[in-house]
Amino acid sequence: MIKSVFEKGAKLNVSRWVVLLVDISLVVQSFIIAYLVVFNFDLSFQQFGFFAQIFLVILLSLISFLIVGSYKGTVRQTGIKDALNLFYGVSLIFISLFIITLVDRNYDITKRFAVPFRVLTVNYLINIIVLIASRYVFKRFIQKVLVQYKAPKKTLIYGAGDSGMLTYAAIINDLNNNANIVGFIDDDKKKRGKKYNRVKVYSSKVITKEFIESHDIKEIIVSIHNIKPFKLFEIVDKLVPLPVKVKVVPPVDQWIDGDLNVGQLTEVKIEDLLNRTPIKINNPILQKELDGKVILITGAAGSIGSEIAHQVGNYKYKQLILLDQAESDLYNVQQSFHRKKFKNFAVEVADISNTKRMAAIFSNYQIDMIFHAAAYKHVPLMEDNPYEAVRVNVFGTRTVMDLASKHRVEKFVMVSTDKAVNPTNVMGATKRVAEVYANCLNHEGKTKFITTRFGNVLGSNGSVIPLFKKQIAEGGPIQVTDKEITRYFMTISEACSLVLEAGVMGKGGEIYVFDMGESVKIYDLAKKMIHLSGLKYPDDIDIKIIGLRPGEKLYEELLSNEENTVPTYNEKIMIAKVDPVDYKVMKSKIIELSKLDNMDKFEIVTKMKSIVTEYISNNSEYESLDVKETSVHSK
Repeated sequence: MIKSVFEKGAKLNVSRWVVLLVDISLVVQSFIIAYLVVFNFDLSFQQFGFFAQIFLVILLSLISFLIVGSYKGTVRQTGIKDALNLFYGVSLIFISLFIITLVDRNYDITKRFAVPFRVLTVNYLINIIVLIASRYVFKRFIQKVLVQYKAPKKTLIYGAGDSGMLTYAAIINDLNNNANIVGFIDDDKKKRGKKYNRVKVYSSKVITKEFIESHDIKEIIVSIHNIKPFKLFEIVDKLVPLPVKVKVVPPVDQWIDGDLNVGQLTEVKIEDLLNRTPIKINNPILQKELDGKVILITGAAGSIGSEIAHQVGNYKYKQLILLDQAESDLYNVQQSFHRKKFKNFAVEVADISNTKRMAAIFSNYQIDMIFHAAAYKHVPLMEDNPYEAVRVNVFGTRTVMDLASKHRVEKFVMVSTDKAVNPTNVMGATKRVAEVYANCLNHEGKTKFITTRFGNVLGSNGSVIPLFKKQIAEGGPIQVTDKEITRYFMTISEACSLVLEAGVMGKGGEIYVFDMGESVKIYDLAKKMIHLSGLKYPDDIDIKIIGLRPGEKLYEELLSNEENTVPTYNEKIMIAKVDPVDYKVMKSKIIELSKLDNMDKFEIVTKMKSIVTEYISNNSEYESLDVKETSVHSK
């Protein structure tokens, strides 16, 4: 209620007549103060016609302010022009009093209006200071007290240990923060029921929806020192369904100068709820591998490609070439590089399936290493457009690989996908074909071809997280293909760190996969995102099951049935071992597949199935091809 009254008051414009009366009142008060100052607070000055002069000052102030219009401005928007108008008004009062005083003294009219010159001077100076200052003081008062007034926000801190106490101190000492800490949450039996700084400690078991609503809690801050990811997941997973905002305190090593800043408190992100330990790569050899090299990144405008580019930008490369056909997004990456003051980089707008254009680029640069992230990746779209999927993902990739081999590029690191494992769709099959072709070339030239394979990337273009955010912003419902569908997730920075790491450790021919933790049920992910948005499921936002899309499967895999893994020096990264194939036969089949012009979509898919024998279509028009294949073998 108080907040609403203040907000309404801030929006009202003070009546100009009220402003005029206040200004006249300040002039009169200044006049009285001037007399007191000049006569050392001796009230004997009343003999100089003081009371008559008061009425004269009021009259002259009224006339002066009406003439200059100083009262017409909006106090909340006081500026230089308003200050000048007040200066002109005060000066007019001073001049008028000065003239009247001279006339009264020289002509001996009444002598009641003859103000002492020292009083006039002091009054003039006080008027200038008081009137102009009053405007700005009142303006700041409105801004700070009325406009920016916020009612106290009742907050709980999860954790009554050292970190919790530091968080409490940081909040109460921040004058710009309106959080009111009303309790701690801790499961330590020794702390429950006690009070720290007169703030009670509650058990997490009592923090229910009813408790939150009855105590009008608006926010819970998780502040536990060195908390493990799985423990954070467990805590946040319980808090997210409650009608409160959940924030987390960053690790101590991220505090500014060893002190926690309230501005560092961040709302829980969906990444915090994936129940997996982020992969951190710290390989000193990486710098040695990238320094002094000419590096080409294809698909540099995409989510993965641009992040690889930005990570590589921190090294002392010789030259970095950013290549993509999406000119608008590539322009954004270029501007980002300029802002970060990265040097020695070139931008090439090109289609990787344009052989002549790509050959010219390879001739212009002495490329040492390639990170190949260019690809079509949307499963339903590629299911309907296999020609384009093969043109870019197979023929385009093959073009870049052939040129890399021809120009003796040291390493070629390809970004693949978990959808290439036992593919059920066109997109996954094209990526698997590209993996096979990389292994074919690895047996021929000096270029080392390396593949990285991982699952879905959080926040990447077209991924489920931005899609769900958009659907929530539009009021829902969130569309989920199946209640049981699961996916692996990783952050963009993790994915790109893996790609760079593969470029260091790869000797050629490897397919790198890594421990992505537990797969996430998309239906549960949707519900958590609704809660993180401050909404309720299903009251505010509902979830609609729309069925699997063409080529989609319920569960993604990282390794096919025919593959096994061997460990690397990083326990989270493994190498997939594949069964040997006849590389000459496979290479000729892939080259034949690349000749697309005279083939319809069923012929294209048939040829892919002959290369990738584990490719079995699912929920797709191409399932009929698998039936024919099965019947042929049965005969």
